Amino acid sequence: MTSIDKVTATKEALQLIERLKVKHGELLFHQSGGCCDGSSPMCYPKSEFFIGDVDVLLGYIGNCPFYMTEAQYEYWKHTQLIIDVVKGRGGMFSLEGPEGLRFLTRSRVFTEEEQRNLK
Repeated sequence: MTSIDKVTATKEALQLIERLKVKHGELLFHQSGGCCDGSSPMCYPKSEFFIGDVDVLLGYIGNCPFYMTEAQYEYWKHTQLIIDVVKGRGGMFSLEGPEGLRFLTRSRVFTEEEQRNLK
């Protein structure tokens, strides 16, 4: 079996990422942990977000790194995150807001075989 990604994105999310790259340059994602923006995947210019010692790199979507905190990862480590796009207003600091769209995290639990083959 091939290795399994911890984070993936739908075709619609990848298209939005490409549009945002044209406007903002290199991007990164950080899964919000709650607070002001709920638990949304937040999209930032790569140069304007500092990754901390407690952030875990889950993988890449649209060639953009995707992070979350270690503590949050402990809850999500058995799931694959699937980043999608829906109409509406997302996190107030995330770049997709002015597009009238928001990124949304969907998830599914890995099978035992998939867990053995995680990247």
